[in-house]
Amino acid sequence: MTAHLWPSFGLGVVTGMRSMTAVAALSWAASLGRARLAWLPAGAEARGLATLAALAEMAGDKMPFAPDRRIAPSFILRLGLGAVGGAALAGPGVSSTTGTLAGLTGAVLGTLLGRAARGGTTRSGGDWARALGEDMLAAGLAVALVRSAGRPGRL
Repeated sequence: MTAHLWPSFGLGVVTGMRSMTAVAALSWAASLGRARLAWLPAGAEARGLATLAALAEMAGDKMPFAPDRRIAPSFILRLGLGAVGGAALAGPGVSSTTGTLAGLTGAVLGTLLGRAARGGTTRSGGDWARALGEDMLAAGLAVALVRSAGRPGRL
């Protein structure tokens, strides 16, 4: 995998762990001119709403009634967002199709490995700590990806 595919793959992984964190990252990337897709919302309102949604997802994920990320609707949403994110952050010389596939692959891995790393249920104290760790990893990776994303021509 070339270095220019890592942002696409990485955002897919973030999507698998915390889907709205990836949406917030895309909104921030668009506002900084670091996303390839010109139609991504880039205004302050979009960034604020996406960031709020990411924080709400992080809080809701710890509730005992939170749905499993592997059920069809959640999984499909994560795959779709990973694919869009992969296309948006594809580096120079990487086609949108290749970026899409890298984001999709990252979303699959992030979803399955993130859930496996959590183990247990949200009712145990150990899972809460693992969930917070996953939050921090997803947010930190998202920030790093947006900061390192190039400024390729917008599509």
